[in-house]
Amino acid sequence: MNKQTAVMSAVTTPAAGKPEQVEQFFLPSFCDVRLVFAVVVITELLAFVLALVSPGILDNPWENLGLLSMFMQWIALTSAAVLCGARSYLARLGNTTAGILSYLLVLLVTAAVSEMAFWLMVNSRAFTAINSGQHLQFLLRSLTISTVIAAVVLRYLFIQHQWRMQLQAEARFRIQALQARIRPHFLFNSMNTIAALTRSRPETAEEAIQDLADLFRASLNNTDERTTLAEELTLARRYLNIEALRLGDRLQVEWDLDSVPPDTRVPPLILQPLLENAIYHGIEPLPDGGLIRVTGAIERGMVEINITNPVPAQGGGSHEGNRIALDNIRQRLGLAFGSRAGLEAAVSGEEYRVNIHFPEAQLS
Repeated sequence: MNKQTAVMSAVTTPAAGKPEQVEQFFLPSFCDVRLVFAVVVITELLAFVLALVSPGILDNPWENLGLLSMFMQWIALTSAAVLCGARSYLARLGNTTAGILSYLLVLLVTAAVSEMAFWLMVNSRAFTAINSGQHLQFLLRSLTISTVIAAVVLRYLFIQHQWRMQLQAEARFRIQALQARIRPHFLFNSMNTIAALTRSRPETAEEAIQDLADLFRASLNNTDERTTLAEELTLARRYLNIEALRLGDRLQVEWDLDSVPPDTRVPPLILQPLLENAIYHGIEPLPDGGLIRVTGAIERGMVEINITNPVPAQGGGSHEGNRIALDNIRQRLGLAFGSRAGLEAAVSGEEYRVNIHFPEAQLS
């Protein structure tokens, strides 16, 4: 039967570097290709709506739509380019000042593009119905529309930013509360085991105290920091070392993570709670114990880690405490990687399987 690996001598520490911070500036990066695409699509939809309500749409609908689309795309893409270039400066000013300046920049771009477009039309033979007397009317109409649309868009971006910040703050608060929680029964059992080993095996008791101290140190670390998979595995093995002292041969663990790079970035404490649940709900209720398998692989840039444990006859995988831990891990992965990460858990035959997946990211 497999035994737990020897206690590692290296102390688990957070990943080097500053904690990752949530960006405080409300204006997104208009340099991002996906955002530029969204700007183009939304502008085209607005152009279509304006073309429908414009006079003479039935006379030449496609020509009107084409001209209006080109004019609005000039304004939208130029504004996006200006905000992209000025973003680093605007971010230093605070959201209120930055919002006002962004608004004025969009209006300035609208005025400049409208002025250029008007004089191109006046000097073109294709627009014989347009004369210089319509200059002020054309400029005011463009600025009025831009004033309303820019105000709505900037207000929407600010509200989205506030909502996102509140959601992330609430998520971090819940995660911190859950991350700092180590089951009381595990702590008491560990202390009893250490006390029993103090006289008969003092060196083993000292190693167990070191493992327990590292677990508490990790649970109190900043949740905004990322760690590496190697450090997360070190912490998980320290936890299993303590449980192996109590459970003995009833606890068997099989590792197969060689295909996952050890410097893969992960949120802290995503494996230890899953292993704790596997022992608490799967190994402890069985008189003969059982085997926990931890496997991992990388497929199409996604890291997948599976943890399986035996299921007692009464179905230990559905315990309420288990669902709390799974929700905890889901929140961690979602906060760190977004919608591409996730966690699934299900009973398959006589085994309970947990699968976590997230994009591959390594330390540079």
